[in-house]
Amino acid sequence: MKKILLYSLLAVMLSSISCKESLIDIPNPNSPTTETFWKSPADAQTGLDAVYNMFYKPGTWTRWIYFRYDLTSDEGFSQSPWNELKEWTRFIYFNYNFWEGNAWMWRDHYKAIFRANQVLAYVPAIEFSSAADKDKIIAQAKFLRAFYYFNLAIMFDNVPLVLNVSNPGDTPKQNTESEVFAQVILDLQDAVKSLPDKWGDNDLGRPTKGAALALLGKTYMQMRDWQKAKDALSWLVEGDGKSNYSLVANYKDNFKHTTENNSESVFEIQFSNINPNGDGDQPNPNVGSNRAQFFAPRGIGWCDGQPRRWLVDEYKKEKTADGQIDPRLRANIFYPEIQKDFPGEKIYGRDWDAGWGTDCFFRKYQGDYYRNNEDYYSPINFRVIRYADVLLLYAECLTQLSGGTPSPLAVDCVNRVRQRVGLSKLDSSILYASALSSKDAFLKRLQMERSLELCFEGVRWADLKRWKLWDTQAGLSELLSRDPDFSNFVVGKSSRMPLPQSEVDNNPNLKQNPMY
Repeated sequence: MKKILLYSLLAVMLSSISCKESLIDIPNPNSPTTETFWKSPADAQTGLDAVYNMFYKPGTWTRWIYFRYDLTSDEGFSQSPWNELKEWTRFIYFNYNFWEGNAWMWRDHYKAIFRANQVLAYVPAIEFSSAADKDKIIAQAKFLRAFYYFNLAIMFDNVPLVLNVSNPGDTPKQNTESEVFAQVILDLQDAVKSLPDKWGDNDLGRPTKGAALALLGKTYMQMRDWQKAKDALSWLVEGDGKSNYSLVANYKDNFKHTTENNSESVFEIQFSNINPNGDGDQPNPNVGSNRAQFFAPRGIGWCDGQPRRWLVDEYKKEKTADGQIDPRLRANIFYPEIQKDFPGEKIYGRDWDAGWGTDCFFRKYQGDYYRNNEDYYSPINFRVIRYADVLLLYAECLTQLSGGTPSPLAVDCVNRVRQRVGLSKLDSSILYASALSSKDAFLKRLQMERSLELCFEGVRWADLKRWKLWDTQAGLSELLSRDPDFSNFVVGKSSRMPLPQSEVDNNPNLKQNPMY
């Protein structure tokens, strides 16, 4: 009897406890919650650091974004034995949930946006001794949110704008590319007001006023609003900010870890090999780049991506003023005759491998200049925006706004980029002086000048979208002449990726992109 009473009493006690979930729903004192965390300026900085940490995820700047921006463009391609990865760079999509392609890109970009939204939601209520310090944190979060939405719009076109702290059950509505760009513009306009012209040495890599204006100019250019793009970029080229930037003497210095954050850098991702670990959210995650490992020649890296040969041939068309091959070829591409063109050259410390045949391989952002191998932890910063890019964009804006021949300033912007590598001015060029004869001729030459200067730097895909080459048969034929993968390109469809199908299935407010 006593046992029964004891068991009954125990059952009642357990029953009463189970009815009061609050008694067992006790926060872990070692894990901060929203209510306990956002209290101090140090919390605000830690929250902002979590947004920066998203640079080091596979779906952003450590790995997969280069497959879209570089390999899917006419500058690169893939011969990867991983068939699904290879076909994803060829406009062939069978699996809309392909993790290493669109799904991880979507996930990690929205994860970064979620973290930025937290900063923007909670930091304004935190008391700071310096209002300027708070404004800088908020401005950085706005820049980073704009940065990730810019990329989402370039890759997917039609994506949800999530501007508040989200919950797992949310089903945000879908927005158009133009609506997304409009929000990017608002965030960048706000960010410009509080970002400094420069940061101190301990804060290198944070966005500056110039970085925000450059991204703002890029956004307006994708919208083909040339006047507003010019107005944004002018601060860096003609305005008060021009003294902050210049082209470095040695082109190669833009792609080495020993010469990073130089005068040509407008915004760059800070990589380091300090933590050779995984890339999850564990303590001390990897903060290095995987790009070099995936793009290194066969036998050195995975060789999942390669440059197109037409670039080698294009570099060789025009000699420098002293009769040499354009040095950008040597800096950017390993190719079969590189040791003949540049005696004494080595490929990761070795001669050209007979097994490589007629293939070409990436050299830009590879670590061959200081070691003979690659790994997942490259310390070479990725220069997202260089001043050379800004000068060429400015030349494009000025020319789009001109009524006839390009203006002297537009020509000068291009000449500055050319002369840095020893090429003559355009008006003195034996091959390309005719580019100055008309607006259309100059814009067409500018397309090639951008590729020769900026190839494999993640800008070509946005350029192709802005130029709308694939909207006409002539333009598509031009792309096809350089890249046979464009035989799979479907007008009205392939300029954007499919949304991850799991997102469409789970959110009734999302529709799959047209023609998918």
